[in-house]
Amino acid sequence: MIQPATNQPAADTLLTVRGLKTYFPIRRGLFGRTVGYIRAVDGVSFTLGPGKTLGLVGESGCGKTTTGRTILRLIPATAGEVAFEGRDVFALAPEAMRRLREDMQIIFQDPYGSLNPRMTVGGIIGEPLRVHHRARGSDLADRVADLLRRVGLSPDCRNRYPHEFSGGQRQRIGVARALALEPKFIICDEPVSALDVSIQAQILNLLERLQAELGLAYLFIAHDLAVVSHISDHVAVMYLGRIVEQAPSDRLYANPLHPYTRCLMSAIPRSHPDEDRERIVPQGEVGSAANPPTGCPFHPRCPWALERCPREVPALVPASDDPGHMVACHLHT
Repeated sequence: MIQPATNQPAADTLLTVRGLKTYFPIRRGLFGRTVGYIRAVDGVSFTLGPGKTLGLVGESGCGKTTTGRTILRLIPATAGEVAFEGRDVFALAPEAMRRLREDMQIIFQDPYGSLNPRMTVGGIIGEPLRVHHRARGSDLADRVADLLRRVGLSPDCRNRYPHEFSGGQRQRIGVARALALEPKFIICDEPVSALDVSIQAQILNLLERLQAELGLAYLFIAHDLAVVSHISDHVAVMYLGRIVEQAPSDRLYANPLHPYTRCLMSAIPRSHPDEDRERIVPQGEVGSAANPPTGCPFHPRCPWALERCPREVPALVPASDDPGHMVACHLHT
């Protein structure tokens, strides 16, 4: 049986990210000379407590997925620190990192491409248990059956292949695989974006139930603000590799401060035709991570840009009227 994660005081910090940067070189010419860098993640910092969910939102290409994969060391970091339960993730030797991976897992965005089509469902879910020497033989079969039941699938489907399942069922298999090693922290990389709306709700409810039962912490990556509001305790908004606003979920949705966040909020479909909400459309196109704007990265598109915005990069600091609400904007600092 899967056991809940070890209980820790709520004030403890499970994950700390400081100044995280991930740059990809741009190479040209016969000898592959580096002529620049794509600044996919450019100085991201946040903390996450046990059993909590941080929603990471922003447009496609803003660096959300790269942030998650860099935290897990699936992509090498250019700079910054990641600490998990006080351990420096980037400084761990291969064997120590292998053991840490039991506590840090990921659910991928694509339920169709993230499962090996040549392996049975039982083989896919049982593989982490075999690789980490957690179970074998009949014990392995029992663990796989328990995982399938926990995510709402019948143990009888263990001998079937991924192509025999719907998208929602495949994502449940991906969730079961992530749970196999009894992790404390799971990165949910847009786990419902490829699913129908009705199926999205089922997967979100499943993730919430598992979190309550097992004490899991989530980094929930998404571009759908409505989805994030449903599951997250805190929300961080990213733009061009930087976090521009971060606050408890209810406070951010009730009072978005950064102009980019306000633009995203205004794009959420109205729940009622008579709902009065101003539509705020940013100017121009999303900037390039290979050649980001000077100063505030959002200033070329901002309807309220100040004279200082193109010159000075705003720091992520507490808002003047709400210390728990962090914003990187000259309008509020």
